[in-house]
Amino acid sequence: MLIDSMAMAPGERAEAIREVIWSSVVRVEITHQPDPQLIRTVGAISQVGPLTVCSVRANATTVQRTPALVRDDMEPSLFVGLQVTGSSVVVQDGREAVLRPGDLVLYDTTRPYTLLNRDGIHQHYFRIPRTELALPTRLLERATAVLFSRRDPLADLTATCLRRIARQQARSAASPGQGLDAAGRPGIELLRALIAARLGDHRATVQASDETLHLRVMDYVRAHLGDHDLTPARIAACHHVSVRQLYKVLARNGVHLGEWVRSQRLERCRAELVDPSARHRSIAAVGYRWGFPNAAHFSRVFKGAFGLSPSDWRSLHTGSGEDLRVVRP
Repeated sequence: MLIDSMAMAPGERAEAIREVIWSSVVRVEITHQPDPQLIRTVGAISQVGPLTVCSVRANATTVQRTPALVRDDMEPSLFVGLQVTGSSVVVQDGREAVLRPGDLVLYDTTRPYTLLNRDGIHQHYFRIPRTELALPTRLLERATAVLFSRRDPLADLTATCLRRIARQQARSAASPGQGLDAAGRPGIELLRALIAARLGDHRATVQASDETLHLRVMDYVRAHLGDHDLTPARIAACHHVSVRQLYKVLARNGVHLGEWVRSQRLERCRAELVDPSARHRSIAAVGYRWGFPNAAHFSRVFKGAFGLSPSDWRSLHTGSGEDLRVVRP
């Protein structure tokens, strides 16, 4: 569902936005500009597996879930707010969290809360049923209105995952038909690990750490694809597990490490070969940059994966940003 207040009559904007949010996200009171002509809201709402994702930019200043509204029949849920630009304040359970770009915060739909946005709203919101997090209520109650700063590595990883989900759902809202249901699960698992680790629940932390190990490994590998010493031993050591345990965890989640690393590197090569800003770089240099030190080997595996040699892929591509249909043998 796409929202654009400019497509609404000025006198109907506040009520129309309220109706969309109430029916699709959560029942809250929204304070808009007093002049209907000045109300501005643009956003997208979609369902990604168990996540309800709402990406919005608006000049509303206050959002409140009042004591009366918390008595509705909505399934008990947590919201995760991811600040995109500007700043905001979340107030719940006697605590306040001040968010800046990249920061995360949680708040619970079963109790009143207030979101203060002096300069307007620019956030991704994720609604998650409490049952999906599978964490003790006592722990969740301690996690509301607590700042999860982007400077925390695990919070940053969680925010990155959620940001990708939000961006992808926005593209899918504009171009329906792309299945994203499975994409919500990694974000929930990372969030569970983040809450447990931050609040010091050892048992929950260990369980969540085990469940998110493959996600952390894959994120680490993506960040180091160009490293020529990206070996299983190094990856395992960086995550404090044995190589055997590393392979076991990845296999349990359907990932064959060697094949997956190679496929990720080839995708990076494929994109760079048709990037206009990289046209000056030789094919061998592109392969070397992404972990293929031998040019002949790089050419063979590239053609085996995509049906075209690196030079054919580069010469046939227009360089306009259009994707060619991949030809497979």
